Amino acid sequence: MKSYLSLFILLFLSFISIQAISPGAKETASAKKIITGADQTEMYIDYLRNKRVAVLANPTTIIGKKSLIDSLLSRKINIVKVFGPEHGFRGNASNGAVVADEKDSVTGVNIISLYGKKRKPSAEDLADIDIVIFDIQDVGCRFYTHINVLRNVMEACAENKKELLILDRPNPNGYLVDGPVLDMKLKSGIGQFPIPIAHGMTIAEFAQMINGENWLPNGEQCMLKIIKVKNYAHDMPYTLPVNASPNLNSQQSVLLYPSTCLFEGTYLNHGRGTQHPFQLIGSPLLKGKYSFSFTPISLKGMSETPLFMNQLCYGIDLRNYNTNELRKTKRINLQWMIDLYNASPNQDRFFDRTQSNQMGGIDGLSGSTDFKEQIKSKKTVQEIYDSWEPKLSEYKKMRLKYLLYP
Repeated sequence: MKSYLSLFILLFLSFISIQAISPGAKETASAKKIITGADQTEMYIDYLRNKRVAVLANPTTIIGKKSLIDSLLSRKINIVKVFGPEHGFRGNASNGAVVADEKDSVTGVNIISLYGKKRKPSAEDLADIDIVIFDIQDVGCRFYTHINVLRNVMEACAENKKELLILDRPNPNGYLVDGPVLDMKLKSGIGQFPIPIAHGMTIAEFAQMINGENWLPNGEQCMLKIIKVKNYAHDMPYTLPVNASPNLNSQQSVLLYPSTCLFEGTYLNHGRGTQHPFQLIGSPLLKGKYSFSFTPISLKGMSETPLFMNQLCYGIDLRNYNTNELRKTKRINLQWMIDLYNASPNQDRFFDRTQSNQMGGIDGLSGSTDFKEQIKSKKTVQEIYDSWEPKLSEYKKMRLKYLLYP
């Protein structure tokens, strides 16, 4: 009798164990790791052999924790030159600063700046190249200039019949598709495409949109080869392994960026000149309205002449703001703009950026000439959201054609 009982207990425990490690439970317990295009070297190293290669790169261009350039050179890939975007290949130039051509001190490879005398590779630059690699971390916003560089490189490749290999990376704001679709009358360096503020795409998806929507001159098409991100979906949180740029120097800044970069078009400092860009917003004019204060200073490589430099600014502190609230609503936060405008004692100057070199001002940043008037006339958040339709919904439908991930 005891032996039967023991056997029954053993079978029951085995059944429980099998249930515990069933595929569904196993997958839930440990989600698969996101693997960037660059990290999947087995997908493209052999393809690059015996080719003359150029790379569009910055500090986010990595395999694991090592520069992609260094990794490819160690694998005997022929890197002929590197193209550098805003902030430069090594990422040590301030925002908006002109970047010169140079020779990389680490590798000896020639670096050609695409944020200096020219914004796209010339025919001469591509004459001794077989393929161009694009591997730069984007953050999913219209006014973040890497999508402009992407379009320029695609245009040069199309004109010169060169292939563009995109090593795709997740969009840390991939869950968010929101904002006014750019009025193309406001086209500028911070708005080149008829898309909303947060476009909800990876670089490779956006490249497909550029081709598909004929955004290259004369209907040119760029030859694309894409190495997709493994185990990725747009709604997935993704923490950047390397700072996206000098002023997007934390995950908090990256996630707040679609909402708080709009303050670039106001008479408020939004954390430039501090170690917390896009997380602090304020002005000396708000003294007595807010208790929190901070003092912007000159920071080399980040913001050397910030608004209200060396002056005490009063306003809001978003360093500990729970960004899951943004993820829940899937909307840009407009309440901060409304509240700070209403608290401002000099509302006539609130949207005055004549003291700044910021191109486009609030109209260029928002993509709409209506936005500042809506804030001034005290429209509600929902009324402003509603005004973005139907163009926002039309964009979302168009976007679906180019998605590589769920």
